[in-house]
Amino acid sequence: MVAGLLLAGGAGRRMGTPKALVRLHGEPLAVRAVKALQAGGCGPVTVVLGARADDVTDVLRAAGLGTAGSDVGVVVAEDWDEGMGASLRRGLGSLTHLPGTGAALVHLVDLPGVGPEAIRRVADGAGHSSLRRAAYDGVPGHPVLLGRDHWSGVAGSSTGDAGARSYLAGHPALELVECGDVAVPDDVDTPAQLRRLAGA
Repeated sequence: MVAGLLLAGGAGRRMGTPKALVRLHGEPLAVRAVKALQAGGCGPVTVVLGARADDVTDVLRAAGLGTAGSDVGVVVAEDWDEGMGASLRRGLGSLTHLPGTGAALVHLVDLPGVGPEAIRRVADGAGHSSLRRAAYDGVPGHPVLLGRDHWSGVAGSSTGDAGARSYLAGHPALELVECGDVAVPDDVDTPAQLRRLAGA
């Protein structure tokens, strides 16, 4: 089983609001990303929140996600302002009690151009020892697949905004999975970028 892990804790300072709350074609990016993980075959899905966590939780629940009985859980990284590494550590820690989970597919909330096709391709057939990263024309990007055997190593090396970068760099087990034909890896950091994406 591959669990979905959505990192959605940032304040979105350049955007002016947490990107989890930003709407694209009327749908909050957090909701869009959770649906992409689910459609890509990941479950359960855990959303790691930080800035304005209560507001993002309300948005998820309004969409029927993160409610009792759903396959979507919410955890809060209290130290979210330290960077993505804090959210990744919190998210992986929340998955350790799920014995049937062999891997975690880590996705970022500000990548609306990365949908179920890329997620499914990276997650397909993953197991405890898997270590994969989506690539776009050969350039490493997201999502990232972390087999359970790698969780403690990733958590121990995740600091600041680097996330799993230092662990992945040069790791002999890392497999790049080309996704340039099914996804657009551009992140959405500013209102101008959001407008361009909406127009496209």
